[in-house]
Amino acid sequence: MRVSAGLQSSSSDLNLTGCTLVLGGARSGKSRYAEALLANAHPRLYLATAAAGDEEMAERIRRHREQRGLAWTTREAPLELPDAIRAETGALLVDCLTLWLSNLMAQDRDIDGATEQLCAAIRRPGGPVVLVSNEVGLGIVPDNALARAFRDHAGRLNQRVAAIADRVLFVAAGLPLALKGDLPQ
Repeated sequence: MRVSAGLQSSSSDLNLTGCTLVLGGARSGKSRYAEALLANAHPRLYLATAAAGDEEMAERIRRHREQRGLAWTTREAPLELPDAIRAETGALLVDCLTLWLSNLMAQDRDIDGATEQLCAAIRRPGGPVVLVSNEVGLGIVPDNALARAFRDHAGRLNQRVAAIADRVLFVAAGLPLALKGDLPQ
């Protein structure tokens, strides 16, 4: 696999296994990199956690589906993500954990319990699982309690998933850095 600003996969024999967590900031290239990791997997499923709450988000979702093309099957799992993961056996991309967290918080769900269910689900047998999440703890301390709670929950969620993942990658400016395990070749 060639890793560049364009995040193109030039290898036809990339055989990703296990669980990979791809972290990064907003517009860092993390989703595009995660998709490239599964470019040669068939079948491949995109589990989307976003809900189209307004026109801008609906347009963003439409654009992302169009960019992925017909090679991906897309399913939405804005709240019941662990169940959706357990129901699949092929290559799976979850995008993204922080949107799932936002949905859980909006519904006043048990975050710790949901996190444990997620961790149990991603240990499933079958194809590789790639999870995308935002790293939100690198900036300033948020000025309100809800934003601080979100940042804290996101940090704990990422730590918990990273602890059981086979590899953890951080993407900045479209370039991956291996935090745990090796960069897939």
